[in-house]
Amino acid sequence: MALTLTLPTPDRALAPYTLRGHPPVKPAPGVKFNRIAYSAAHVVSDPLAAVDPWLTAAVDWDATIAYRRHLWSLGLGVAEAMDTAQRGMGLDWPTSLELIRRSLDAAKDVPGALVASGCGTDHLNLDEVKSVDDVIRGYEEQMAAIEALGGKLIVMASRALARVATSPADYERVYDRVLSQAKQPVVLHWLGDMFDPALKGYWGTTDLDAAMDTALGIIAAHPDKVDGIKISLLDKDKEIAMRRRLAPGVRMYTGDDFNYAQLIAGDGHGSEPTHGKSDALLGIFDAIAPAASAALGELALGRLERFHAILGPTVPLSRHIFQAPTRFYKTGVVFMAWLNGHQSHFTMVGGQQSTRSLQHLAELFRLADAADLLEQPELAVRRMKALLATHGVE
Repeated sequence: MALTLTLPTPDRALAPYTLRGHPPVKPAPGVKFNRIAYSAAHVVSDPLAAVDPWLTAAVDWDATIAYRRHLWSLGLGVAEAMDTAQRGMGLDWPTSLELIRRSLDAAKDVPGALVASGCGTDHLNLDEVKSVDDVIRGYEEQMAAIEALGGKLIVMASRALARVATSPADYERVYDRVLSQAKQPVVLHWLGDMFDPALKGYWGTTDLDAAMDTALGIIAAHPDKVDGIKISLLDKDKEIAMRRRLAPGVRMYTGDDFNYAQLIAGDGHGSEPTHGKSDALLGIFDAIAPAASAALGELALGRLERFHAILGPTVPLSRHIFQAPTRFYKTGVVFMAWLNGHQSHFTMVGGQQSTRSLQHLAELFRLADAADLLEQPELAVRRMKALLATHGVE
């Protein structure tokens, strides 16, 4: 029986929408990938906590770790305590460290589970940061805490560094110090200002080509300490240009939530294996995890057409979730988790469920259906109707 509900249309009218009725995407069991794929995972807030949500992060730890187990069961790694988890945007450093600890503990029970954890400077008071030495000390504090837990580092872009650096040389100094001390190869993280306006001019310039030169120079100086770099610029040509120039063996982890299918498939350029394709460290993989797993499995079997047939329909959804203001994408990620029954409520750390409109969420629902991403269609319709009712749509 077809499922139908009433959704708002762009002209502020209401119209019936009938789901396609296609079965949800499911990966084949036991397939290995030929790409490394991390999902930047969200946290599940605790809606019953007696806190002021804008001021205090309350996390439902059981549901949060259960979602990580779901991602591992699909063969995906977890990029922990990243901006998808509202790091620095509601999730403070003490809570982030607790999240990292719990995630690493849970991973011990899952054979082959991948975890890499965000290391930054977000515990610093920006008004008190006066020099790059302050930034270095900030990185070192978080590095020591994560490495003491046995964690692999994702060295996150630093708002504090962007604020006090006066030249590319300041970035070189900070990253040289950080990389020289890392216990195991790290993933660097270049986050564009569309995700975080405070990072404008990262690497010491607003010229992306010049910024790339600085980042590549840092990697070339420490190739044994860099596993790879994740760039989130939403510019596939910049990513391709950069991956072709990486030191041998250093991976490009795509963070491009607009063009990930093409970038992961790769172009086969050059004789160096890591130069012709991108691995993945993506926020959208949280929202499309079963499809991502299924597509990567097909790619590993050499079935490129099937890879694109599964992953291609998810791209319009991702572009919608990550539309400007891009920093609000986390609302769409959590909305998908709620629709699919991975959490019992649609509330977020910092109250950020309010950052997107009902129109935005209605279109997200339609796009999720079009990509066969509604894992439990009856539940998704029931929950969408409940949300509509709170907005006066009966």
